[in-house]
Amino acid sequence: MALEVYRQKRDFTKTAEPEGAAKPAKDSNAYLIQKHAARRLHYDLRLELDGVLLSWAVTRGPSLVPGEKRLAVHVEDHPLEYGDFEGTIPKGEYGGGTVVLWDRGQWKPVGDAKKGLAKGHLDFELFGEKLNGKWHLVRLKPKPREKADNWLLIKSDDDAARAEDDPDILEERPESVKTGRTVDEIAGEAPGWSSKTGKIAPPPPKAAPAKLKGAVKATMPDFVPPMLATLVPKPPTGKKWLHEIKLDGYRLQAHIAKGKVKLITRGGLDWTGRFGKAIAQALAALPVKEAVIDGELVVENDAGASDFSALQAELSAGRASRFVFYAFDLLHLDGHDLQGVPLLSRKAALQEIMSASDAAVLRFSEHFEAEAAIVLRHACRLSLEGIISKQANGKYRNGRTKEWVKSKCSERQEFVVAGYVPSTVSNKAIGSLVLGYHDAKGNLIHVGRVGTGYTVRAAEDLYRRLEKIRTSSSPFAKKLSAEQARQVRYVKPELVAEVEFRGWTADRNLRHAAFRGLREDKPASDIVIETEVAPASTSRQQRPKAVLTHPDRLYWPDAGVTKAGLADYYAEVWPHIAPYVTGRPLSLVRCPGGITEQCFFQKRAWKGLSKSIRQTPDPKSSSKEPVLSIDNLEGLYGLVQAGVLEIHPWGSTLAAMEQPDMIIMDLDPGPGVEWQQVIEAAQEVRERLEKLGLAAFLKTSGGKGLHVVSPLKPDAGWDVVKPFTKRIADAMAADSPDRFVATVTKSKRKGKILVDYLRNGRGATAVAPFSTRSRPGAPVSMPIGWDELGGEIGPAYFTVANALTRLAHQQSDPWADFRKSAVALPGKK
Repeated sequence: MALEVYRQKRDFTKTAEPEGAAKPAKDSNAYLIQKHAARRLHYDLRLELDGVLLSWAVTRGPSLVPGEKRLAVHVEDHPLEYGDFEGTIPKGEYGGGTVVLWDRGQWKPVGDAKKGLAKGHLDFELFGEKLNGKWHLVRLKPKPREKADNWLLIKSDDDAARAEDDPDILEERPESVKTGRTVDEIAGEAPGWSSKTGKIAPPPPKAAPAKLKGAVKATMPDFVPPMLATLVPKPPTGKKWLHEIKLDGYRLQAHIAKGKVKLITRGGLDWTGRFGKAIAQALAALPVKEAVIDGELVVENDAGASDFSALQAELSAGRASRFVFYAFDLLHLDGHDLQGVPLLSRKAALQEIMSASDAAVLRFSEHFEAEAAIVLRHACRLSLEGIISKQANGKYRNGRTKEWVKSKCSERQEFVVAGYVPSTVSNKAIGSLVLGYHDAKGNLIHVGRVGTGYTVRAAEDLYRRLEKIRTSSSPFAKKLSAEQARQVRYVKPELVAEVEFRGWTADRNLRHAAFRGLREDKPASDIVIETEVAPASTSRQQRPKAVLTHPDRLYWPDAGVTKAGLADYYAEVWPHIAPYVTGRPLSLVRCPGGITEQCFFQKRAWKGLSKSIRQTPDPKSSSKEPVLSIDNLEGLYGLVQAGVLEIHPWGSTLAAMEQPDMIIMDLDPGPGVEWQQVIEAAQEVRERLEKLGLAAFLKTSGGKGLHVVSPLKPDAGWDVVKPFTKRIADAMAADSPDRFVATVTKSKRKGKILVDYLRNGRGATAVAPFSTRSRPGAPVSMPIGWDELGGEIGPAYFTVANALTRLAHQQSDPWADFRKSAVALPGKK
């Protein structure tokens, strides 16, 4: 217990963290937790003993739920002076990031603390401002070649504990006990902290703008017309290009002068007041006198990808806590115009400036110099919007240019709102928007309707706005047909909607279109078509003529996915999902009113069942009721009409109901289990299956875990297959009882992964590949390759909104050999 390791990891000429006194004071049993937004957010637990602060990095923070295990990595001891530290650690230094003093008080060991530490089980009590009661720190047995000293932090069951359904203390009390500030509020400060002097002023940038070749002296501009990218069908090749991920937000220029900041849209509008204080404060703290920074303001989803719909939701709700500003270009710096400086030099100067900030709300937009096709492929595999390719030595030129080009993973562009159709389920909401674009002569051309992608708030807000600009006449250049004009209320063509779609129909309407938000930063008069309209080929899957009642009913209100949107998704994904749902008995999760209303499991027929849904006698059913199945896309539409949001097929076909043709090992993490642990569990299941001679295929569950699936030749009965899978689950639980359980008992699953083999019994089911889930966000269960298994893709990463982008760009189907890989069950008797 000394400070040598702590001091070796820090350069005290660069960071103003306390070095620690030579002679420590007498123990006062201080306790504290610092919320630390470094590369990853975590909580540092510190307990004073023998003149230092014993320290553990608790990856997900403490939990007040008894028995819930939180990983706590034992790190170097810290000096006592660190107990008052709140501020920032310079980027590039060890632990660089924002630190909040989240809790403080006293601690008391239960028994001898030193003996408990030596044994790897420390019991203690906390007397803090937020945390109290008894706690346990338990050391985990190290794995082979593991360097980290891993412990578990566990709350005892006492008066200070909370139930699972109670509020999470981390969300309930995010603020500092010292200043009342949050991470975002502190992140805007200049980097550096000193226990004696407080904040340290940031140093000026090392590279003077005058030394940048091409820089010229100039006064600070009021506005710089932005450089725009030209859409191309294929990304450019060659070493003269660099590539950035295309961000999905609002393009903004940050104007910094005399300590004040303006955020200006690409059209020259001052939107500083729309995005809260944190970004402006962070930009004002950058080490510049004056600057113009080109960037994109985004909101990131749970997977870390920018999401325009999420940005719209934040603005609509009046929130500002999730905004992030990505800086990708530097146009003016300290009295010099940099537009004539080569791009790489501009980015290098920008990166140096941005590196002085540890604010979580500011990011430097990194670029890639690898082949564009590789970068685009990776972006599309993750269902991102696409990439921007820029000439590395190019100057900054106003307007649209071919020195910047964009390659997209999906069709997306802005359209003019020319009218709307009222909702069939609400009197004060829209059901769909009627859209168009301007041709070369300025005529407004009709492109059809978009009827999904609206949250309840968005649909109601659009109704209010559009009602104010209603007009009696059509703004389109040509008269609409009776079908096109049915129920349409026309409006003045003033608003712009961003829409994602899958292509064009033969009559030049949008196909599988989804609303992503309004583009208030772009005037309607500027909206033209970006690419030549290419109608769908005649070989495309013909959709059934099934009629959907109330097509605008919101099945997923948070994600804006309607009944029509779900039908569109299944029409596009039909070739992929058909092999796993046709000709099989099905169990279904129905939510006729959407996920916010009652949902129920359905195995048998109901009143009003579509004729396209097949009923087959079940020879072993005591109730003599038939099982349900579908044979075609029309049957799938029948399920959509009935509010089926999850499709769970049997592991056998109707042709051989008693002989399963696959086994499914469902890995279901209990409370306190990290995603990496689920990944490792899937890999272990794969190893065990392959040692037994079975192929192993992987898919996300769309829920919390992963499914490992093996195809079988249908020659063994359920009475053989289920015990076979039980032996695998039992062996995993026996070999690693601290990691796995094979019983569904909820009380035994905290901190462990349930290896659920029960999916392999007669009538038991698991969600189908490509099926949606009745959970927030409209997630889908997605087949993935073993080489994709990692932190980038979580269990609910793929959704109705992004799944089709992945499928359109994947080079090979990770389940292409699923049926070819089927073998007889090993050891079948």
